Amino acid sequence: MKIICIGRNYMAHAKELKNEIPDEPVFFLKPDSALLRNNDPFYIPDWTKEVHHEIELVIKINRIGKNIEKRFAHRYFDEIGLGIDFTARDVQQKLKEKGLPWEKAKAFDQSAVISSTFLDKSIFPDAEAIGFKLDINGKTAQEGNSKLMMFGFEEIISHVSKYMTLKIGDLIYTGTPAGVSPVKIGDHLEGYLEGKKFFDFLIK
Repeated sequence: MKIICIGRNYMAHAKELKNEIPDEPVFFLKPDSALLRNNDPFYIPDWTKEVHHEIELVIKINRIGKNIEKRFAHRYFDEIGLGIDFTARDVQQKLKEKGLPWEKAKAFDQSAVISSTFLDKSIFPDAEAIGFKLDINGKTAQEGNSKLMMFGFEEIISHVSKYMTLKIGDLIYTGTPAGVSPVKIGDHLEGYLEGKKFFDFLIK
């Protein structure tokens, strides 16, 4: 399986990082070794001084597809979960300044938190208006809703499948809302999807 991450998919987040507003989905990859499961603690790497949290809705691909038309894209996922795309922001900024790829800052071990639970998309009254949030030490740090995404689930699937075949079990992290900030040792992170807790872990 592969982990596909969508960047700059919430306008407020793109603006807070002073990034250009994209006219098509921006995506990058993380390896399976980036996954952090089962509420295991996240250990801040010793090569960065600024790791940011980015909470995201995650969809799981359920069939093989290539060059998927947007009108058929809804058939390629049934489940929605929650995750965090941890980003070594200081390292990323240096790489961006040099025009280099982001992998060091995005694809490192444990950088892709994933919830143990996924929900069938059919249970949501409106799959295009799903609320989620991240609490840190009991206070809300990020709050988002899928209706604020510039590119919806189907458009993301269609776009990515032009360039690479989607396979069963692939995960797509669909972008983060505004409010990203550094985590520190001792922080307690809790992620909620439509009011239900999906992950709960510590920073070490």
